[in-house]
Amino acid sequence: MLNRASQTQDCASRLAALEGLLHKGPLTISAIQDRVLLASGSMTAAIDRLEKRGLVVRKSTSSDRRARIVQLTQEGERIAAEYFERHAKDLEELMSPLSAREKQQVYGSLKKLGLLAAQKLGARQPVQERQ
Repeated sequence: MLNRASQTQDCASRLAALEGLLHKGPLTISAIQDRVLLASGSMTAAIDRLEKRGLVVRKSTSSDRRARIVQLTQEGERIAAEYFERHAKDLEELMSPLSAREKQQVYGSLKKLGLLAAQKLGARQPVQERQ
């Protein structure tokens, strides 16, 4: 059972990293961690697995050779876009019986929970949206 929980966490970490990179563009591992509220080791392991599958690459930055930027490959971008498009449709279908007001309440509650989780985990400033 513990192994299954670990596998689920790893899968969630990889999906969270893909989502962050898809919507924010290339980021450092620490910026991805801040965005998805994961521990350093968990995120590094997730990025390692994504890199082995050819979905992301690590690149040095010109301003700081110690810092590494993680970027989606073309295949990574394709897979992430397909997955999250399907996920959005599933959520839309799941919430279709709710009124507009109920949807706003759910959204507000989830946002509040996310902010509380970020505070509890001591997350740094959130990553800005990619333009």
